[in-house]
Amino acid sequence: MKKNILFLCTGNSCRSQMAEGWGNKLKGEKYNFFSAGTKKHGLNQNALKVMSEVGVDISNYKSKTTEELPDVQIDFVITVCSDANENCPYFPGGEVIHKGFDDPPRLTQSMSNDEHVLEVYRRVRDEMKEFIMSLELYLGDKCE
Repeated sequence: MKKNILFLCTGNSCRSQMAEGWGNKLKGEKYNFFSAGTKKHGLNQNALKVMSEVGVDISNYKSKTTEELPDVQIDFVITVCSDANENCPYFPGGEVIHKGFDDPPRLTQSMSNDEHVLEVYRRVRDEMKEFIMSLELYLGDKCE
């Protein structure tokens, strides 16, 4: 039976959505992936754009809170921002792993050049891909 992995962020608009997209694309045959936020901010259009550039379609993803997740046993909660790590809700039986990534909306809020903005999103997207590709290193023996 596949393990259930939740990517948790503050607003479930960017980082957790990109992580879920990469998870489904790269490791979907091995794990079930979900994403949620401690709040919901809507799907970030720049995240959608940079993921589509690499063939990962997250256009049907919806921003949601943990209360809106399907009723499944979460085996691993991966917090992708420090706020979510500090405010992570309790998931019975779920092991919490923190792997923080820079927040593209925050880093780019004062930028006016669209290409420079997208470069930040692409960098974080690519860092997340590398993380997902090496996911088993973070999950250890409990991933089987």
